[in-house]
This record gives sequence, structure tokens and C-alpha cells, in this order.
Amino acid sequence: MRTLGNVLWFLLAGWWLALLYVFAGIVAFVLIITIPFGIASFRLAGFVLWPFGRRTEFRRDAGLLSVIGNILWILLLGWELAIAHLVAGLLLCVTIVGIPFGIACWKMVPLALLPLGQRIVPIRHPSEDPFAATPGPRR
Repeated sequence: MRTLGNVLWFLLAGWWLALLYVFAGIVAFVLIITIPFGIASFRLAGFVLWPFGRRTEFRRDAGLLSVIGNILWILLLGWELAIAHLVAGLLLCVTIVGIPFGIACWKMVPLALLPLGQRIVPIRHPSEDPFAATPGPRR
């Protein structure tokens, strides 16, 4: 089911959202000081391209630099990517088939705004899937 969800996601929104992240990463690599933003953007491009079966979690060892970096990220690149997720989610919700994908797209807005200090991890149990339409019971 994850594979089908990822293929549909890729066809409907994943490829062009990932392209936006790649473009943001290239822009961030232009200046030497924003290379960490570019690395984060490329990492998120891979996640946005194929999100089902993975999730993000905050790293406990992320410190003050990631907070400052996230503030700069929001000002420079994050707000544009967040708007792209909002628009994509709205467009996906126009059809009944696209509603779960639109909701999944909206769940990525915080990630688009605050990418530093987060890591992408595989899902070990289906109840952990943040993009599932109906989450299962938590244990």
C-alpha cells in the first residue's frame, strides 16, 4: 500500500514539490554560508518525493544553531515552500481521490518551515505513519 501511495503521490504532487526543494537547495549553495540550508533542502527533496513509509522527528541534540538557522530558513526559503505545500494541498483536495494526499501535503508545512534539527526515519509500525488517512491505535 505504501508503494501505491508513493507512486500516486509522485505523480500528483511529489515530483514538482521535490523540484522546488532542489531549486531552493541550489539557491542556498550559491552562498557559502547557506550550504547547510542547501543540504537540508536536498534531504527534504528526497522525503517529499517519496514520503510514505517514512516520518520526521526532532533531534534531541539540535541546539541553538538549529533554532537560529530555522529562523533564517523561514525568512529566506521556508515561507515559499510552505505556501507551495498549502497550494498543492488545496489543489489535491479538489478531487475525492486527492483528499488524503492533500492532507498529507498540509502535514508537511511545518517541515517546510522548520527543517533544521529534524531527521527522517523509517516507519517501523503502520500506526506510526503520519500520512495515513486513518491512523491505527498507538501502543
